[in-house]
Amino acid sequence: QVQLVESGGGLVQAGGSLRLSCAASGILVRFNVMAWHRQAPGKERELVAMITPSGGTNYADAVKVRFTISRDNAENTVYLRMDSLEPEDTAVYSCRSIGNWGQGTQVTVSS
Repeated sequence: QVQLVESGGGLVQAGGSLRLSCAASGILVRFNVMAWHRQAPGKERELVAMITPSGGTNYADAVKVRFTISRDNAENTVYLRMDSLEPEDTAVYSCRSIGNWGQGTQVTVSS
């Protein structure tokens, strides 16, 4: 059974940073495409960043330069480092692999 457990969300002021974690069990992150999505109130869920088994990464235009996705194979965990946070980044952030989703973690950026 695949489980993805996110953590690291919280309340931060604009310009601040957070690092989200997605701890995986039942799959190996190094062999799977792993992605972070977010959903803001009243908006559709959107892809934020993804990392492939070969280590390639892709980002939404809105977060390029500011966000970095990475993984720790030994910890079987995927991270999302978020810098220069903006109020528009406020959303529930969820980890995904194939059809499996985590429960999400709330990120709130105050102006």
